[in-house]
Amino acid sequence: MQTRPRLVTSIPFWVLLVLSLASVIGGLVIVFQQIDAMQAVLNDPNATVVTVYVAQSWAIVGAALLGAGALGLVATLAVAAVVSTRPRPDTSVENLDGASDDEGFPFSAAPTVAAAATTAPAAPLVLEDADVETSSDTPAPAQAAAVAREDADEDPARG
Repeated sequence: MQTRPRLVTSIPFWVLLVLSLASVIGGLVIVFQQIDAMQAVLNDPNATVVTVYVAQSWAIVGAALLGAGALGLVATLAVAAVVSTRPRPDTSVENLDGASDDEGFPFSAAPTVAAAATTAPAAPLVLEDADVETSSDTPAPAQAAAVAREDADEDPARG
């Protein structure tokens, strides 16, 4: 069974979220600073062409950072949505002793002991150990022999 970590404890998810937010904030800061710089330079009669074009280039870099951060935030939301639609394992709690939940408080063990004394003991559970070695003279079980015959019929090179 494959177990997946919860989204709250997933480090890549949080790294994506933090870097996306940082990119959005950094892009906004760069864009707003450069727009303010362009407005100041455009209103200045002594402005040169170089100062105007440099601010435009930096504004474009800030817009690219802003777009990358927005894309990262959309990816973060998509991951969260996909994870929330995954089926969760059943975590229901079962009452193992078979007693009903409507017993009064304080719980008394006397009825359970009396019920256990009147029931017949269960048959012992017989388990076979898979690691037990058998001799080569021991015949195979009927089902295993049938499977071996089928395999030999299908692949004569192995048999």
